[in-house]
Amino acid sequence: MPLDGRSTVVRVPKAGELIAASLRRQIITGELEPGEPLPNEAALMERFGVSRPTLREAFRILESEGIITVLRGAHGGARVQAPDRSTAARSTGLLLQYRGVPLADVYRARTELEVAAVGLIAANPDDRVDTLAELVERGAELTGDPIGFARYDTEVHRMVMELGGNETMAVLAGMLLDIMDAHNALYISTRSDVSDRPGASVALRANRKLVELLRNGEPGAAEAFWRKHLDSVERVMTGDSATTLVEVLS
Repeated sequence: MPLDGRSTVVRVPKAGELIAASLRRQIITGELEPGEPLPNEAALMERFGVSRPTLREAFRILESEGIITVLRGAHGGARVQAPDRSTAARSTGLLLQYRGVPLADVYRARTELEVAAVGLIAANPDDRVDTLAELVERGAELTGDPIGFARYDTEVHRMVMELGGNETMAVLAGMLLDIMDAHNALYISTRSDVSDRPGASVALRANRKLVELLRNGEPGAAEAFWRKHLDSVERVMTGDSATTLVEVLS
């Protein structure tokens, strides 16, 4: 009992949760690989000493996490699938919606992560700048295609994060970009003048300028420029800072 005299309630995991944890560990350690079927239900029931409903509870947990898919019917069964970032993005989006987070907050978080990644690239540019430059130049033929350019620009932002070399930051930024993609699609679908906006050409120039600064070995200038660019993107895309993710993701 704690020193203050209050009792502590310890929650004992259910059998289905324990089975899910065991199978999850096998998946994330690579013992069970994507595309590989799980053993059939009878074998798993015998292995864990549980009933079919308990095993299926474990399957529901893992399916909700996006690391197995369950096909029903005579030829069905559970099959391993690689973790999908969209699953994490949906969960993150739900949490942010519940907390009433403004859309601008997501853009600002993205800015902090990307500016940090630009600094990491600048500290050791090697051939990473060439990789980024190759992707950036693909945007030249997409400036008249709002949807195609939006996809391209998102890939540039993903590439910046990947080239930064910090996996945790890249995963976090990827979740934010998935949420922002939903907002981008909504923005494009509700504006008749989107094809006439200068946004695509401005973004392409900014992407090229970033490559130039990184090539010239100007880390401070690259970070300052990218922050300024992303701040301007936030102002264009969020407008009313009171807009929350409920309006975007619902």
